[in-house]
Amino acid sequence: MGDERRRTPRYPFIATAEVVDQSSQASVSTRVTELSLHGCYLDMPDPLPTDTQIKIKIYCEGKFFESSGVIVYSQPNLGVGVTFREVRPQFLSVLKQWLLVAAVAKYGTKP
Repeated sequence: MGDERRRTPRYPFIATAEVVDQSSQASVSTRVTELSLHGCYLDMPDPLPTDTQIKIKIYCEGKFFESSGVIVYSQPNLGVGVTFREVRPQFLSVLKQWLLVAAVAKYGTKP
């Protein structure tokens, strides 16, 4: 999935994530490697299939973000792209704080 299809920039971001498949309730711990306002990329050696409905919790620096989401693409042996759905305001503020830090880390200044 190329950058031209994304609504907002995706930034390098390392964090721990817990993903729950909504249909099976199976839970997996994984790692976030990229983050945007509307989604993220997760390293997953055994990725979930495209269109899987999930709940995701991301943990970083003593804070956490949670949202429902959908797997929008799956790369065998690599990972998945997730789009967030129904982000509550308190978690949107955490996400925006993380993105600001990630943008400063990438560009050296606020975007």
